[in-house]
Amino acid sequence: MSKKQTLSLSPTERRASIALASLFAARMLGLFLLLPVFAVAVSGLPGGDDPSRVGLALGMYGLTQAFMQIPFGLASDRFGRRPVVIAGLLLFVAGSVVCALSTDLTWITLGRAIQGAGAISAAVTAWLADATRPEVRTRAMAMVGGSIGLSFAVSLVVAPLLVGWGGLAGLFWTIALLGVICLAVARFVVPVVPLAPRPVHPARPAQVLTHVDLLRLNFGVFCLHLIQIAMFVVVPPLVIRLGGLDSAGLWKVYLPVVLISFVFMVPAIFVAERHRAHRAMLRLAVAGLVVVCALLAPASHGFWGLVAGLTGFFVMFNILEALQPSLVSRVAPPELKGLALGFYNTSQAFGLFLGGALGGLLASWGGPAAVFLAAAALSAVWLAVTWGLRPLGTGH
Repeated sequence: MSKKQTLSLSPTERRASIALASLFAARMLGLFLLLPVFAVAVSGLPGGDDPSRVGLALGMYGLTQAFMQIPFGLASDRFGRRPVVIAGLLLFVAGSVVCALSTDLTWITLGRAIQGAGAISAAVTAWLADATRPEVRTRAMAMVGGSIGLSFAVSLVVAPLLVGWGGLAGLFWTIALLGVICLAVARFVVPVVPLAPRPVHPARPAQVLTHVDLLRLNFGVFCLHLIQIAMFVVVPPLVIRLGGLDSAGLWKVYLPVVLISFVFMVPAIFVAERHRAHRAMLRLAVAGLVVVCALLAPASHGFWGLVAGLTGFFVMFNILEALQPSLVSRVAPPELKGLALGFYNTSQAFGLFLGGALGGLLASWGGPAAVFLAAAALSAVWLAVTWGLRPLGTGH
């Protein structure tokens, strides 16, 4: 087999990658649809005038996700990816229905907790890792990462239209429908991939928890998503103020930025795979994040400087979103891949949870510049931690 053929996705790999990326995209669209409109849409419900309760309802999903990623990842190692993903999606649909039928914020908060309990990110990522060879895995992960970014941009366009059509209940019914579509994809479209055979002396879960390189990668995804959410505490108001837009027009900035970032991200992933330079590309992207975040502080005084900085941020973000889970799947013992990705996604969820709180505190203390400079400082710490990542072969 030639090197070019080796670096091409096989038909089965392509089918699995497209199906799982579509599943991820539909599910994440169901979550992102709430972000632009939730605080406004719940204002007329009992409890909807209390910002702390609104924040709890919105954040409850991430909290239950953080606690359930590890059990779901471990279960997928033991019982297979498909049944665990289907069980998680059933919880997601059930939680969405609870929210759609709710008439006060308390029941919506409970529904959000049920939605989050279906924590399938680790199982889906492990399924994708099972279905792809190491030399093309990062490209497959990039398809998932790209689908998530596109879902975010689409949600900014669609969410206000859905709320205007059917109110908050209509939005949650749409989210439930997206969950049902994901169920169909998981059940009928994604090809069956057998789990790796268990070795005579299987690795112990404690080895995953204490593995130095896995801890470095977990710290990395924690930093990446803390920075993302902290930045988006201050970025939307900046875009509105500097660009003369309203909230319904944010997509006019986000959609081009996300699409342009894909154009630059794809060659970086190809280079990393062709030359097996995943570790070097990871360091380069984190270093780029340091520079972009530091430059955003002065650049954010003008609209086009802000747009250029956001484009640079999403280039680095998308590269890192593709590289890191691919590296986790290479480093982890094959029989505990789901558990390792469970720890990874738990770290991500805690980053999301803390990013909003810390971003708000920094913004109230020092404005957007404080958030951008703090993000640059945290990225620099991440770069130092990542520098110790040991050389990786093609892995498992």
